[in-house]
Amino acid sequence: MQNTNALITGGGSVKAKLQRLGGFLAGMVIPNIGAFIAWGLITAFFIPTGWIPNEHLAKLVGPMITYLLPILIGYTGGKLVYDVRGGVVGAIATAGIIIGSSIPMFLGAMLMGPLGGYVIKKFDELVEGKIPAGFEMLVNNFSAGILGGLLAILAFLFIEPVVNGISVGLGAAAQWVTNKGLLPLIAIFIEPGKILFLNNAINHGILAPLGVAQVKELGKSIFFLLETNPGPGLGVLLAYWFFGKGDAKQSAPGAIIIHFFGGIHEIYFPYVLMNPSLLLAVIGGGMAADATFVLTKAGLVATPSPGSIFAEIAMSPKGGLLPVLAGITVGAVVSFLIASVIVKRASEESMSAESMTFARSIVSGLKAQSKGQKVEEIKPNVQKIDGMPKMIVFACDAGMGSSAMGETILKKKLKEAGLNITVKHSAVNQIPKEADIVFTQENLAERASQVVPNAKIVTVKNFLDNTAYDEFVKSLAENNK
Repeated sequence: MQNTNALITGGGSVKAKLQRLGGFLAGMVIPNIGAFIAWGLITAFFIPTGWIPNEHLAKLVGPMITYLLPILIGYTGGKLVYDVRGGVVGAIATAGIIIGSSIPMFLGAMLMGPLGGYVIKKFDELVEGKIPAGFEMLVNNFSAGILGGLLAILAFLFIEPVVNGISVGLGAAAQWVTNKGLLPLIAIFIEPGKILFLNNAINHGILAPLGVAQVKELGKSIFFLLETNPGPGLGVLLAYWFFGKGDAKQSAPGAIIIHFFGGIHEIYFPYVLMNPSLLLAVIGGGMAADATFVLTKAGLVATPSPGSIFAEIAMSPKGGLLPVLAGITVGAVVSFLIASVIVKRASEESMSAESMTFARSIVSGLKAQSKGQKVEEIKPNVQKIDGMPKMIVFACDAGMGSSAMGETILKKKLKEAGLNITVKHSAVNQIPKEADIVFTQENLAERASQVVPNAKIVTVKNFLDNTAYDEFVKSLAENNK
């Protein structure tokens, strides 16, 4: 396992930069997934080839993909840089790059949104303390309007043609790869990339914009299936369930439920890292699934997020469900067959509780790298909590996945201890102000303390670590007797 750690964490500089880029892109897209799903469902139902074609309601499809979705991304990107004020300027700047464009300008929104937030942030820093009393609102409103307007004009005249050319080039390259039958080979990069937490850069930065553009033309896209497919991970977990030993075998059924039905794919990453040879299984399963998708002309109408089988089904177009299910099934079967051989030959020691803990620690480290530089660790300090907290919040970068699982575990333990405390999960930038205690990972502790300066920050390395919660609940009960 030590060699595994060196293998996975090597080349950290480039990988960490890609992870942080992916995390930032995800931060713009994930909060707006609901809007993407709404657009996808409207598309699936009302376009001429949809479930219930309706020419009048189908008029919603074009404006939503052209204006609503990019502006939401631009606003969110600006807000990530400089809160609501940055979001407003980011949305104005994004409008400049989408108006007049012949394609959905998602890449442009990901550029102009953060740029708008950055520009207004720097302006505010420049004039801080220099505005005469009583003129603050005037300066704030006009500065946002003037700078936002200038950025919109700049985007409209100069940036849009460049980004449009890049987007068209990426689309042409993707189409060429598909036409040449090379698309299944992309699994060689996607499947290991997921385990290295490069999935956000791959999915939200590349595949999603390509997919949306393809949906506008064809009504569905295969690109939405390439990274979100739960089949390869399911095959590995099934192999551990049938042929594994010790802790890995016992925990596999629960992991299957979380992964396949809940759509939280990171739950299977430790099972692969316990035996890196299993990368062959997920790559083989991914290639087989992608080949099936190509042969059956499978596609989805929008990004299924999270990657649950329920989301995959919901985003399938009329007449397109069987190809989607066929690809997922083939991916799971091929992955299972390869993984079964590897798991059968593995030693019981490699599947022990210690090996699982070590693998999870690697996953936690990779996830931390994907979200920025590690800050100095803040030790849990529950002994200084006076009184019973009213709200505990689990915060991760996107407010999905790991924080939701941590919330579920702690809720159960608090209930068993007879403690009636509200537990929620959220993105670290959106922690409720009423939070008394915030559970987060070490690299996010500083951001959490800035959002809720009066809350107690408890850092954890792994949101699935039951030991940390047992100690917390015990200390909480003892301190409030």
